[in-house]
Amino acid sequence: MSLLSKAFGFDASKHTVRTEIVAGITTFLTMAYILAVNPNIFGALDMPRGSVFTATALAALVGTLVMALYAKKPFALAPGMGLNAFFVFTVCLGMGHSWQFALTAVFIEGILFIILTLTKVRSWILNAIPLSLKHAIGAGIGLFIAFIGLQNAGIIANNDSTLVALGDITHGTALLAVIGIVITGALVILKVKGAILLGILVTTVIGLIIKDPATGAAITSFNGVVSAPDSIAPIFCKFEWGSIFSLDMLAVVFTFLFIDMFDTMGTLIGVSQKAGMVDEKGNVEGIDKMFMADSIATVAGACFGTSTTTTYVESASGVGAGGRTGLTAFTVAICFALALFLSPLFLAIPSAATAPALVIVGVMMMTPIVKIDWEDFSESIPAFICVLLMPVAYSISDGILIGVISYVVLNACAGKFKKISPTMWVLAALFILKYIFI
Repeated sequence: MSLLSKAFGFDASKHTVRTEIVAGITTFLTMAYILAVNPNIFGALDMPRGSVFTATALAALVGTLVMALYAKKPFALAPGMGLNAFFVFTVCLGMGHSWQFALTAVFIEGILFIILTLTKVRSWILNAIPLSLKHAIGAGIGLFIAFIGLQNAGIIANNDSTLVALGDITHGTALLAVIGIVITGALVILKVKGAILLGILVTTVIGLIIKDPATGAAITSFNGVVSAPDSIAPIFCKFEWGSIFSLDMLAVVFTFLFIDMFDTMGTLIGVSQKAGMVDEKGNVEGIDKMFMADSIATVAGACFGTSTTTTYVESASGVGAGGRTGLTAFTVAICFALALFLSPLFLAIPSAATAPALVIVGVMMMTPIVKIDWEDFSESIPAFICVLLMPVAYSISDGILIGVISYVVLNACAGKFKKISPTMWVLAALFILKYIFI
């Protein structure tokens, strides 16, 4: 076990190989949707979908390996949702730039992140956030990923008058997800080992007999097992250096930087709290190495030809399954390597099968909320705003940014200036400027 200890921070007295591997597989299954979603999103730019699929898997593989071997933490990385949409629909289709321009912005962002990590600016910002907001971030992420799961499965649907509403839970994908939540929830209550992973697999199998009303076909369908990966040559290192000093490049890089920084911070705080990797002040152990893994992954992803690679909130599913070391992340990396050749098999798992895992993990991540002093409104109001906005605004970063702004403004208005550190004043001012000008 000494090799495992050196490579992954594994401690035989605290961890088991089986638990770490099951946790890694669980995390992979809850985030594998990015392998299907990313090529479809980038298809709007006429980028080769097969190449984007390969680039997505490679970016996840490299980033997660760095997290496993360097940071030795159970977190997985992949091209981030939201950031990929900003890349395609705002920078390229909205602003009229080429995808090569956007890839260049992502590459520059990654380099800046490496510099900010080496100078400890990222950890300095993270440690300046009040403890109540750190607890709120963990709980808010729990609600956010549960909402994502319910939405992906169709349990929560779009509604013109109320924005969201209950979907048709008596048919198709939503019905399968409801069944999956019941099964997974029961397994968790019974303390069955690997309950979340088992719930995903059982729900996937049940999907073979439940049909999608729109198509009449089974929700779970297999279209083969083995498929050779496409080349990334058409999109590899296709940077547009001629525009790097333009104002548009500055604005795009800054926006990528802002969203990624606070999405990653929020994810690492929330999932680390669940894993017990924080001290009494809420500071995350080994945060600089985790930030470095995230930074390197972004640079690598840009070279491969995909959008910003970031730490995935779905890592919470692996932590919920007991993952605590780099062996969990290493298992995720191996799964992404296999996915390069077994994509039809992995992509057969429907969103309805992973949704229950996200809902149950959302429950698990709500525990920090009891540590907030709800009687002290100078702490609880900003914390509540932070928790509420993550699912409602559909953004981890917006929840954090407005939570920080509200903390500073409310305490300043109440005359509680001693509670506001100089760093928080600076952050609040920057965040306000961000909403005004970006």
